[in-house]
Amino acid sequence: MVDWKKLLIFFSLVLLPFHLFGKSDYEVLKLWDSSRSINERRSELRVFFPSEEKKRSETCILICPGGSYHHLGLVNEGSEVASYFNEWGMISVVLRYRVSMWGNHHPAMIEDFQRAMMILRGKMDEWGVRNIGAIGFSAGGHLVTLGGATHNDYLSSRGLDTKGIELRPEFVCPIYPVVSSEEEVSHKKSFKNFLSWRASEKERRNFSMELCIPDDMPPSFILACKDDDVVDYQNSELLHKAMKEQNINCKFYLFEKGGHGFGTNRTISDETRNWGELLVQWLEENEFI
Repeated sequence: MVDWKKLLIFFSLVLLPFHLFGKSDYEVLKLWDSSRSINERRSELRVFFPSEEKKRSETCILICPGGSYHHLGLVNEGSEVASYFNEWGMISVVLRYRVSMWGNHHPAMIEDFQRAMMILRGKMDEWGVRNIGAIGFSAGGHLVTLGGATHNDYLSSRGLDTKGIELRPEFVCPIYPVVSSEEEVSHKKSFKNFLSWRASEKERRNFSMELCIPDDMPPSFILACKDDDVVDYQNSELLHKAMKEQNINCKFYLFEKGGHGFGTNRTISDETRNWGELLVQWLEENEFI
């Protein structure tokens, strides 16, 4: 008997993005060209270039969609976000990273993030780029925060020579992010999908990002809403507090209303409707664009 609910979910998560955004809309760069793994062959960068009439920015932005580390919101937190930043002249790159629905757990996600950074660093001269920033939504916000915070090289064990390559972005933008493993505020589903259900409390705390912020964390822009009914906004408060304790250049916007999962185009409140402009203003103030 056909499970229509599962079929509908599959269509919305996997087939719909391809239907709405054909390959003609972006250039695909595979992360693991020589891999024989089916899961790794799914990992890719989708590069969206600004139109020729736009003044080209020297900043490239890497976009990490959310989805509880189970699936990826490749439209509302991917392609739509890329189109938004294209309007500001930025080359926008959506990262299709490995997730648990394909049987993946840590370190697959951060491997894909660092491999993406390695590929983008190699494109900087060709594209006329001097900065690479990363923006992530929900679980993707956790990933970009980890990518900015960690000094661990997850690629060397894969036989890649990363000597002299900066694997961390120039800035990070966690938007309504998953942050903490603390029982009271944790988005448990994301941590289960990231580490697997067998992970110990100690293992979860190793990736509770408010406990992992170094004193050289890249400048950060955080945004959350108090009425978020998916990821408790206190995740963002904890992250902001940790960054301020380390004297990190950090801008934090906390709105009363806005919910969760709105990306750049699906805002439901006046407060969040123009949040992208606040981010662009912050980028300008910090001379990233």
